[in-house]
Parts: sequence; structure tokens; C-alpha cells
Amino acid sequence: MSQTANLRFAESHEWVRCEGNKATIGISAFAVKELTDLTYVELPAVGKSFKAKQIFGVVESVKAASDLYAPVSGTVTKVNSGLESDLSVLSTDPYGKGWMIEVELASPGEVDQLLDEPAYVKFCASESH
Repeated sequence: MSQTANLRFAESHEWVRCEGNKATIGISAFAVKELTDLTYVELPAVGKSFKAKQIFGVVESVKAASDLYAPVSGTVTKVNSGLESDLSVLSTDPYGKGWMIEVELASPGEVDQLLDEPAYVKFCASESH
């Protein structure tokens, strides 16, 4: 099974992996590739709450700064602080060590509104024209 088979994706290129009421969130390999040369990431503090589609952070590259959008509503329970000193894991392992935040889900059903992997791959293909 691929590393992305159990993920759901937002059209803003964030991914979610759910385990019970906990969701791990990061940005997709497609987003990392499009941004190129990442230079900085700003993530929220533990305890911060977001509604789906609200900005939860920023990732900057040599060419642009991009807002990070929460794909689901929830409260941050864990932050991958290792990213601040080593952004390369976003390129090498975006779905593993490159996770950004963990949240306690406020509305677990929101995950069902996100794209599965085949739909996300199709969406990315249409974006890169």
C-alpha cells in the first residue's frame, strides 16, 4: 500500500491522515515541488483552533510565500518543530517525517468532503496546464 493511499487531500494541497479523532496534516509532494527551494515555515502553537479552510500557517520558498489552509476543523495538539531547522524533509518525506501539525478533530465528518488520492492526482494534473 502506498504512503498516500489512506490520505485525504484539500484542493489547496494539504493532506490529512486520520486515526480516530486525531488528524495529522501536512502539504503534498505536488505542493512542495511547485514551491521549490523552501526557505521557511511558520506553524501554529499547540492549543490553537481552526475551522476548515482557515489559514493555519505559512510556507515560504525562494519564489513565493504560500498560506497553509486547515483541511479540517480542530485544535492543534502537536507541532513538528523539527521543520523549523530542516525543511528538506518536506521534499524527501512529505507524508511521513514532513508532517506539520496534529489536531484533535472538531468535526470528523469533514474528512469525507476531501479528495481521495485518485481524485487529487487528477486535480493536480488539471492544475499543471
